[in-house]
Amino acid sequence: MAVRHGGTADPVERGFPHLETVRAAVTALYRRLTPETVRAFQLSVAPVDVGFDAREELYLGVQRVAGVMVRHLRLPDARMVVNFRDMTDAAHVELESGPEYFVELNTRFKTHRRDIGAALAHEVMHVYLHRVGLAFPGVRDNEILTDTAAAYLGSGWLLLDAFRQDALSSQKFGYLTPEEFGYVLAKRARLFGEDPAVWFTSPQAYEAYTLGRTLAERDEAQPPLASARWSDRRRYARDRRLAQAGGA
Repeated sequence: MAVRHGGTADPVERGFPHLETVRAAVTALYRRLTPETVRAFQLSVAPVDVGFDAREELYLGVQRVAGVMVRHLRLPDARMVVNFRDMTDAAHVELESGPEYFVELNTRFKTHRRDIGAALAHEVMHVYLHRVGLAFPGVRDNEILTDTAAAYLGSGWLLLDAFRQDALSSQKFGYLTPEEFGYVLAKRARLFGEDPAVWFTSPQAYEAYTLGRTLAERDEAQPPLASARWSDRRRYARDRRLAQAGGA
């Protein structure tokens, strides 16, 4: 998973540059998992379950949080072996046949424990998508799929909450922009009647969520595919039926 650290002179990408791929990822989830399976993720990962007590032993805590993600995604036979190493990315997972999966976390997490849940949300989602056989071609689009799936299925709010900025520095996890994370979370909120805003500890995350929610609400208010070809309208109608079945 990509992680970005920098100063205010090197700004985080903002807005909705990947929106087409994000929307395709949501559609792909419904097609591959079925609306009934998507509905089974009604409850998000709870903040209390992924928080780190200052007194908690590091490796035991990491295994505990990894277990939370495994259980949330209903992967009872997926064992996570988590280690730390120096690397550019935030984290990495080896996708083999299982049942053990090896996750590596950047050594910075030894002293930045509050973001371990965000890193594991992304990496364990890679395992889940690997298990169900859902992938997009190309590294970039597949990572966008993973971020989108995490946000839509209840663990990815942690990735947005890891977005923080101050006068001297900034941090962002994942491949979606903060606003795109907000957009997906707002789509999920509409489906389940859930408000993730109450969990955000980052003011920047809350702001990005509200911007994403505005676009999601605009989607509902505008006539879809007003100038589209007949074939695109037909495809949209089919995809919309899938989405509505999931929200019924």
